[in-house]
Amino acid sequence: MSGAEIIREMEDKTSMRWKPSPGSVYPLLSWLLDSGYTKELTDSEAGVRRYELTEEGKKFLEEDKQRRDQNKGTRFFGQQFEEWDSPMPEEARELLDSWRKMRRAGYALRRKLRDDYSDSLAIEAKKLVDDFVEKITRLSEIEKV
Repeated sequence: MSGAEIIREMEDKTSMRWKPSPGSVYPLLSWLLDSGYTKELTDSEAGVRRYELTEEGKKFLEEDKQRRDQNKGTRFFGQQFEEWDSPMPEEARELLDSWRKMRRAGYALRRKLRDDYSDSLAIEAKKLVDDFVEKITRLSEIEKV
């Protein structure tokens, strides 16, 4: 698939509710290519770069699918925030950008721990996450009062 085809596919899969920008799709395609998860097809038409998954990319995709299946129904990063697409004050919607950044950082940390485990990294990450949960819980309780 080409970047433009991926954008159209995402629009179709989300019933036109989300259209990723080229500024998010093409850097991701570059990262996938640089990481060895995709390869560029040599028989692409002029001016159109098409990609396909490598064996490593298929393995990465399968691991992600297994992780999502394992966490289905749990309150992992983000599932509780999917309902945030409903009407809410515009100012509060800015929090979604921060939440998405946190999710990406969490996924990167997970890969780092999987590929290059370190006790000190795991301990530090746990401290940060525990602190985050405590502070968010406190904010939520303050708002209920």
